[in-house]
Amino acid sequence: MKTFVKTRDGGYNVILERGSIDKFALLTGITGKTLIVTDTGVPQSYARRIASQLEKPYIYTVEQGEKSKSLDCFGKILSFMLENNFTRSDSVVACGGGVVGDLAGFCAASYMRGVKFRNFPTTVLAQVDSSVGGKTAVNLDGVKNPVGAFYQPSAVVIDPDVLKTLGRRQTAAGLAEAVKTSLTGDASLFEKFEKEDIYENTDEIIFRSIEIKKNVVQLDEKENGLRMILNFGHTIGHGIESLGLGLYHGECVALGMLPMCSDAVRKRLIPVLERLGLPTRLDFDEEKVMAAIAHDKKTTGELINAVTVSKVGEYRINKMSAGEIRQRLCVLKGENG
Repeated sequence: MKTFVKTRDGGYNVILERGSIDKFALLTGITGKTLIVTDTGVPQSYARRIASQLEKPYIYTVEQGEKSKSLDCFGKILSFMLENNFTRSDSVVACGGGVVGDLAGFCAASYMRGVKFRNFPTTVLAQVDSSVGGKTAVNLDGVKNPVGAFYQPSAVVIDPDVLKTLGRRQTAAGLAEAVKTSLTGDASLFEKFEKEDIYENTDEIIFRSIEIKKNVVQLDEKENGLRMILNFGHTIGHGIESLGLGLYHGECVALGMLPMCSDAVRKRLIPVLERLGLPTRLDFDEEKVMAAIAHDKKTTGELINAVTVSKVGEYRINKMSAGEIRQRLCVLKGENG
């Protein structure tokens, strides 16, 4: 399966094919010197299999986790590229999940004012969501993604076969992003989560999620309006994630969606999340969550741009006060709805 994402500067292919890890160079047309960025949570054989196809490969491995999405790690990778005489005609490849994609993409966007970037996502979350769309970033002072750039890849290659090394919890957390996408733009995909075997339909779920995101990104490449719908669940989700409770990003998004739904949608969403083993309740510090939301990139002045879903497959972008957001948090503690 293949789809083309149109951008202001042209566009790129997203290729979903089992076994494509061993065709990466052929599928992307990559040449010259290439830096493959990966992390300690990714089987090292993945980066090596890609490197074996390349002319002049270098592998740079960071520690697994959000701590690697830092200015310090960003600077070390750029220094490595400089020390090894990378030029503007060379490339960066991300081989990992969302952290690696964000970090490697921001390095590609920044080094020599931009080198070619290709993405090989190895987690469900990255395959269904973060690998497409061109958002790159690092964290700063405990705030998620305030420093970054919109920088589109030259190609994205998705091989569902690599997901077999993931645990069920990590897979479910990634699928939370596909649930998010279905709620805002594809009612029939949400019904698939409700009625069918989710894990037997992984390829279709990934591809349909990418198609939905592609259509949004093509209309609003740099998040001036419509693209905000992709942040459904993220306003509160990022606030929860900042608490450092050991939850995966997708688990935080799952929790973040619930307060932003109507009662009718929530009644359908909770069983889907429970089928996936995702959390639907949480005891947390509201003050810390609200402090994190105040630093959110979606905040404009005193109001927060928040996405709500009152009917499956439809959405609204609302400007909410901090007080309105706080009132909605009670559903996560079982106090309402």
